[in-house]
Amino acid sequence: MQLLDIREFNDLLRNCKYRAFHLETQDEYAVDSEADDLAEYLKTGTFDETWSSWENLIKEVTDKGIVVQRARVVSEPHTDYTRFLHATTRINIASGEDVRWLPRSDIDPTQLTTDDWWTLDDEVVAFTAFRTDGNLGGLAVTTDPVIVQYCNSVREVVWSVATPHAEYFPKQ
Repeated sequence: MQLLDIREFNDLLRNCKYRAFHLETQDEYAVDSEADDLAEYLKTGTFDETWSSWENLIKEVTDKGIVVQRARVVSEPHTDYTRFLHATTRINIASGEDVRWLPRSDIDPTQLTTDDWWTLDDEVVAFTAFRTDGNLGGLAVTTDPVIVQYCNSVREVVWSVATPHAEYFPKQ
């Protein structure tokens, strides 16, 4: 496995040929760069910001015809952070991502992983590595065929039962 920083991972994503898939499995993320936006959302119930560097990257990738998919496995009722993610998903979609939601109770835990990861072109898996403070530490990348095949099979199950964002109305 090789540990990449976010810039190196972004270059890997730019070089995708046909599909990038991201699985998110956490109900809370302690990302410093989102702290002010989350606090504002919790105070006002609105989110008016953009994440231009992410938006630009995804637009660049999807403009080349690459499919970018994101599945969020979440607990219901939602945490404050998950409600924030739901409110900000319009940014992902406007950038070209296809986002789906899957209540944790709707999938057998043995058909899931507890880690967040990306699959790139069904050939590479990049596990999200968080530091102890909750911030992104980098991505641990592997092409091990057993790990890649397993993550691809999890992706297929999750994607097939997850609900498209426009149809997902969370239970509160």
